[in-house]
Amino acid sequence: MADVAKLHDDEVDIDASLIRRLIGEQFPQWDGLPVRVVDASGTDNVTFRVGDELSVRLPRTERNQGQVENDLTWMPRLAPHVPLAIPEPLELGVPGAGYPFTWGVYRWLDGDSYEATEPADPSEAARELAGFIRALQKVDTTGAPVPSDDPFERGTPLAPRDEMFREALDELRDDFDTAPLLEAWEISLASDTWDGTPTWIHGDLMPGNLLVADGKLSAVIDFGTARAADPAGDLLAAWYTFEGPARQAFREALEVDHDTWARARAWALSLTLIAIPYYRTRNPEAVSGAKPFLAEILADFEHD
Repeated sequence: MADVAKLHDDEVDIDASLIRRLIGEQFPQWDGLPVRVVDASGTDNVTFRVGDELSVRLPRTERNQGQVENDLTWMPRLAPHVPLAIPEPLELGVPGAGYPFTWGVYRWLDGDSYEATEPADPSEAARELAGFIRALQKVDTTGAPVPSDDPFERGTPLAPRDEMFREALDELRDDFDTAPLLEAWEISLASDTWDGTPTWIHGDLMPGNLLVADGKLSAVIDFGTARAADPAGDLLAAWYTFEGPARQAFREALEVDHDTWARARAWALSLTLIAIPYYRTRNPEAVSGAKPFLAEILADFEHD
């Protein structure tokens, strides 16, 4: 039986015994090390800690393949330019032991996720993450991945998400006052006219992808959405990670203009709303705070 809860209909079975078989077959130098699932695994990949020094990440579905290959190419190039630790991929695993996708072995990064352990000074953490974003934006994008036509790709226009947004809103009419949500969305669509130069973005600076050690922000993980794209794609942390004074510190440290802030806010609005119908039975905890979060988004619209 899999010891990892499935989040998607097309997800394969993944458990600790699978990791042991894969390592034993492909990387015998690490055979026999203890294997335990990381509870904070994401929605695209499952992470296991192997011994004290390693982690193993496996895509949950076919559409999530390819991150290890990208990490092996880009993490060594990005790491020297950013002020926080990022993943260090060590090996590319191939399909085997009944598992159909490529997978990766990484150096373990110490720390707890931001959602599990908030730093001692959230405003300072906000400024540190802003510094990380600024440094990342300065890295040469030659040859970098670019967004595909997938409407879930970060750092892209809002319009491709319009139909999904409206469908989700229709499903939630019994749960929300949908009129202000639709108004905020339509205002955002009207102002989504970015035509600037793409920069490197991480694309998923959520609390689960930020590590805290010794009370300070220490690492940024999971670069599966890293692209050369609209820099607004890295401002989602303003709402998903920070609040109050820390959110303001984040905005001021980045010196964000109004339109970039508005695009990012609309992305946060659409991501949350579209996720509710999908996850409320698959992973209710993932959307349990959606109502107050959307209320915060609307308040930001009203006061900006």
